[in-house]
Amino acid sequence: MRAHGEHGAILRALTHEAGLVAGYVRGGRSRRLRPILMPGNRVALELRSRTEEQLGGATVELLESRAPLLGEPLAAAAIDWVTSLTVAVLPEGQPFPALYIALSAVLEAIGVAPSARQWALALGRYELLLLAELGFGLEDKPRAASSPSMAEMLDFLSVTGHFIDRDLLDGRNRALAGVRQRLIDRLGRVVA
Repeated sequence: MRAHGEHGAILRALTHEAGLVAGYVRGGRSRRLRPILMPGNRVALELRSRTEEQLGGATVELLESRAPLLGEPLAAAAIDWVTSLTVAVLPEGQPFPALYIALSAVLEAIGVAPSARQWALALGRYELLLLAELGFGLEDKPRAASSPSMAEMLDFLSVTGHFIDRDLLDGRNRALAGVRQRLIDRLGRVVA
């Protein structure tokens, strides 16, 4: 979500059928809507516009809130990273059903797993899938054991991070490197 005008917001959401879409939410920065428009939440979204080129008006209804996870530093860093990366690098209006399913699974894993060890592997595999879906498939994909140690997970995420940094984080997306580094630093503290 990005502020627009005095009270509104522009929402960008990943959908199964249409891929990444954007819409203007009237009153999106209000107390009532701010908790609904948080990163990682699952919402019912309705977009309406007069023409294809026009930014449509959006109405949203909360289906599943991940707000309690945003109070946990490690989970919040993971949600911030995975949602920011997705919104920054995917082109609008192109469906990516595999990414939609994988992102939903990663967010679900972050919410239900008792430790980062259970969801960090899903996050790394999502990064690999994102690279592949955008045409940057790796010849020699990094592999992680089915239940790797956190040190092995950090090595795996280091490899995916290298390719994300090289191939996806250019120009305006460069600031996302800091978001990812916060996540890696917090995961590193789990190992220490």
